[in-house]
Amino acid sequence: MAPAQPTILEVTPRIRIALAELRFTFARSSGPGGQNVNKVNSKATVHWPIASSAGLPDDVRDRFVAAFHTQINKQGELVLQSQRYRDQERNVADCLEKLSGMLRQVAQPPKRRKPTRPSRGAKQRRLDDKKARSEVKSRRRLPSD
Repeated sequence: MAPAQPTILEVTPRIRIALAELRFTFARSSGPGGQNVNKVNSKATVHWPIASSAGLPDDVRDRFVAAFHTQINKQGELVLQSQRYRDQERNVADCLEKLSGMLRQVAQPPKRRKPTRPSRGAKQRRLDDKKARSEVKSRRRLPSD
């Protein structure tokens, strides 16, 4: 008996994608496999409509779309492919792993930059370096009469 397939892709406790939202298509792979390549549809492509996904919080959705806009088609679907392996199941698992990695990448909001100022010593060092460079260049010039 085969192990039961999970019905939810849990990336973090906050991000849970129902596998029913994902649409898989299969095609012949261009990868390794000899004669098997010509007979078996092992390449997996996943289509995921991001806008209508219920398991994705709005802030994460916005960061996801901003980060991966090149992989989203005009219909608003993320399209991922995998043809690394010779069998369909492993390519499906690879697609899900890629999707999980992408979601983990944008799960945490980026840290806000705290504006800082250069220290007094850093300013002084900069001015000293400029003065030294100026001296070097001025010594190269011909003496003025």
